[in-house]
Amino acid sequence: MRVLNVGGNSKAIPIPPYYAGWEHVLLDIDPRGDPDLVADARELTALAANAFDAVFCSHNLEHYYAHDGQRVLRGFLHVLKDDGFAEIRVPDVKALMTRLVAAELDLDDVLYTSPGGPITAHDMLYGWSVELAQSGSDFYAHKTGFTPRSLYRRLREAGFADVVLGSVPATLELAAFAFKQAPRADQLAMLGLPAKR
Repeated sequence: MRVLNVGGNSKAIPIPPYYAGWEHVLLDIDPRGDPDLVADARELTALAANAFDAVFCSHNLEHYYAHDGQRVLRGFLHVLKDDGFAEIRVPDVKALMTRLVAAELDLDDVLYTSPGGPITAHDMLYGWSVELAQSGSDFYAHKTGFTPRSLYRRLREAGFADVVLGSVPATLELAAFAFKQAPRADQLAMLGLPAKR
């Protein structure tokens, strides 16, 4: 089994434990994290087709303008095997706005603390300011945002046959599992998703 980690920065950053034992191929545009493939995720169609069982993409899709994001998603479909799936995590802009209004927070107020440090609303909307300052690259800025409905729609428009959405309230994060075809029972069990939806 093979998983392509798109935009994961470094293999020192863990991916979910259910990928243990899989071949972990890291693709990133920034060579500083020593990825297996230094490439722009908008160019995934240059890779071999049907080569991966899964694509893992955590907090990368929001770094592309919406039209480029669709290219990235179609690239996921290209590299996935017919029974493959993509796991995508992005900031949940709807949950962020709801929390900001309900708690009367400002853009610079800390929402939670990640392993890398405090995360503000500004970081979630526009890109992690620490990374932007350290890298000196505008690529690390956020260029689009997602709500549950918009992420679902974009995944279906890209061509995924089935999409299961979830959320992580503590970190205001959306998690999507997008399947190239109807998911198998063993895939749903591995990912902790309900067998009947």
